[in-house]
Amino acid sequence: MNVLKLIYRFYILLKPQYGFNIIAIMFRMVGFIFEFIQYKRLKRNDHFVISFFDWYPCLTDKTESTPLDPVYFYQDTWAAKKIFEMKPNHHYDVGSSAKTIGIISQFVPTTMVDIRPVELKLDNLYFTKGSITALPFEDNSIESISSLCVVEHIGLGRYGDPLDQFGSEKAISELVRVTKPGGCIYFTVPVERINKTYFNGHRSFSKQYLCTLFDLCDLIEEKYIIADSIVTEYSPSNGYTVGMYHFIKKNC
Repeated sequence: MNVLKLIYRFYILLKPQYGFNIIAIMFRMVGFIFEFIQYKRLKRNDHFVISFFDWYPCLTDKTESTPLDPVYFYQDTWAAKKIFEMKPNHHYDVGSSAKTIGIISQFVPTTMVDIRPVELKLDNLYFTKGSITALPFEDNSIESISSLCVVEHIGLGRYGDPLDQFGSEKAISELVRVTKPGGCIYFTVPVERINKTYFNGHRSFSKQYLCTLFDLCDLIEEKYIIADSIVTEYSPSNGYTVGMYHFIKKNC
């Protein structure tokens, strides 16, 4: 039974790391076994049991720098900083990273909206099931709302949502509808020279088109993630990037 458990653990651990690349697995396992033998030869810590039946090989973590997705790192920290500075009484988020919103909720009471329920519980974090194309809130009712790298996916079926060529436009219209005059919208999407659909992954938007979709709002801040840095202006020469926008709804 111990051997079967070990084989199953290897399968669960190594498949996400290497898929079915047997040669890569065998190459890394040689080094892993060598390190295990070295470890066993060190002065023994009798407080812990060690056995090859308990091997837990993590073979892809030896990197010279911490692996990070610059888009999520920059956009999530940007949005958190903005929300902390504004100190709303209650913040709402639609579809963004649950990890990030969970952290924000520990400083500002926060309600998450998503078509997929969040099962974990946390003080100051509330969950409402709903679609970004039909938000379950009254017009002009929300002081602070965010949606980070979400709108570009709407209507492409990637997450089980209905196919709709105008999904992104409907989503933005809903974000603006529920925001009260003077309220803040924190928003990120892919940006490039022209609007494109990368079916069924995501869409990208021109800055000009985004501004027309947010015509009921004033643009307070814009930043763009270019490779591993942030710039304050978008140029067509930048090509594909991710834009971070802080809008405030006008008093209409």
